[in-house]
Amino acid sequence: MVFKKKRKWHLLPNQPITELDKQVMYWEGRGKQVPSRDLIKTAEQIEGIRRAGVVNTGVLDEVAAHIHAGMNTLEIDRICMDYCNAHGAIPACLNYEGFPKSVCTSINEVVCHGIPKETDVLEEGDIINVDFTTILDGYYADASRMFIIGKTTPEKEQLVRVAKECLEIGAEAAKPYCFVGDIGNAIQKHAHKYHYGVVRDLCGHGVGLDFHEDPEVVHYGKKGTGMLIVPGMVFTIEPMINMGTWEVFIDADDPFGWEVISGDEMPSAQWEHTFVMTEHGVEILSY
Repeated sequence: MVFKKKRKWHLLPNQPITELDKQVMYWEGRGKQVPSRDLIKTAEQIEGIRRAGVVNTGVLDEVAAHIHAGMNTLEIDRICMDYCNAHGAIPACLNYEGFPKSVCTSINEVVCHGIPKETDVLEEGDIINVDFTTILDGYYADASRMFIIGKTTPEKEQLVRVAKECLEIGAEAAKPYCFVGDIGNAIQKHAHKYHYGVVRDLCGHGVGLDFHEDPEVVHYGKKGTGMLIVPGMVFTIEPMINMGTWEVFIDADDPFGWEVISGDEMPSAQWEHTFVMTEHGVEILSY
């Protein structure tokens, strides 16, 4: 995802200058990347995204209730589709830029965008990321979870745990009027304690009125870099943590060109929530 639009802050005509205006203009005047007003969701929009988030969380809860060794990932796709249909929602992934299924199912060394298949059968010891995005009444919510199938190795268990900790630490670093780089820096520091690679070629993103919006939420970097995050912005944090190198490649055997593999084909783990920034910190809208 690369967003090219140059963002500028515009004061509303005939309206008093708010604390939000003051903060954004302060940082804009110092050359920082700031949001434009269209990235600030209204209370009505946030409520719509929240409702989509409830369905999205329900999808992943339904997967959690049924996932097991011996099932194939196409069965996971059917579970997600059935839940969506029953709740009046639409899977955002289905046919998105040629993606052929409703959900991403990424097993072991597949970092993300794994395509459900009848031939991908879950085995004892596998780890799998299930990533789903819901559209409900035109609003989007996005989340993913890791699942351990049966009993796995201590190394894989640690990777899954640390990846979740990276998400939680990134969320703790997300404060009103922080920068995207503050989030990435916190995640990178924690992952590097375990000598894990933090994927750089993919990132979190704004979400809510569309599948992918500004800002790009990278999971590595320096404090004070990237876009300023202010109350009313809705975005995902979704660190992809590799047991080995941070580098990735596209699976040459994938006819759709979607499946991303860790560069050394060692296991990878990812967790993702949708958040809204409030005056007091982030609130989870989907998990």
